[in-house]
Amino acid sequence: MIIHPQFDPVAIHLGPLAIHWYGLMYLLGFLLFIWLGNRRIRARQTFMTGKMLDDLLMYGVFGVVLGGRLGYVLFYKPAEYLAHPLSILHVWEGGMSFHGGFLGVLVAMALFARRHGRGFFELADFVAPLVPLGLAAGRIGNFINGELWGRVTRPDAPWAMLFPQSQLDDRAFAQTHPQWLPTLQQYGGLARHPSQLYEFALEGIVLFALLWWYSSGRRQKGEVSALFLVGYGSARFLVEFTREPDNFLGLLAFNMSMGQWLSLPMIVIGLAMLFVLKKRA
Repeated sequence: MIIHPQFDPVAIHLGPLAIHWYGLMYLLGFLLFIWLGNRRIRARQTFMTGKMLDDLLMYGVFGVVLGGRLGYVLFYKPAEYLAHPLSILHVWEGGMSFHGGFLGVLVAMALFARRHGRGFFELADFVAPLVPLGLAAGRIGNFINGELWGRVTRPDAPWAMLFPQSQLDDRAFAQTHPQWLPTLQQYGGLARHPSQLYEFALEGIVLFALLWWYSSGRRQKGEVSALFLVGYGSARFLVEFTREPDNFLGLLAFNMSMGQWLSLPMIVIGLAMLFVLKKRA
């Protein structure tokens, strides 16, 4: 069984200023977006320019931060934040939702497209292949922090990893599942799936390769966007079977997590878009 390396979440200490790895992963994601976008601009005729790409990134940053925070508030802890609304502003305490950030980016892209007189799906098809590597960077940040660990698995599995940060959850799990008490006593914790790395691989590397290849050919407007919805939604839905659900929510109806319920509409809408576009073609 592999033990999580216990990285220092602070990458650089500058006196009272601390630069965290997670923040650097966000920065890396934005830089990859600009680099890949400029590559696409140089490689083919496109409506986008370097200046427009920089502006689009700023729109996207606001969409990710505002949407991600509000999405977490509405999807995960509405009652708590309704009782203490000012704590919504406490972003340094954590609490971001991908699906909320995704909706925020959709709004930001709609505003950008309207400002520049472009079609929404024309813009979305350009943006979709640039996103997965940024998602991959974010999952590496989760892994460095030792957060969002996976569900309990057998300790002799080749993927098993011990997360010291999960000890409280390990003890609570063993109390309700006594068959795991000997493992807890032997190792001081329970083996778990490194689900952050699964998400890094599927939502990041695999989805990027798929979208980059698919978008390199002639496609109908909206097809690349639809494939992103299906690809991300499917990857997230599958990984959620190995990811520990939020302890304040647990599993919801049909033993599915909140992440799975939020991913299902992406899959359905993406498949419907592909079906309609293919039928038109």
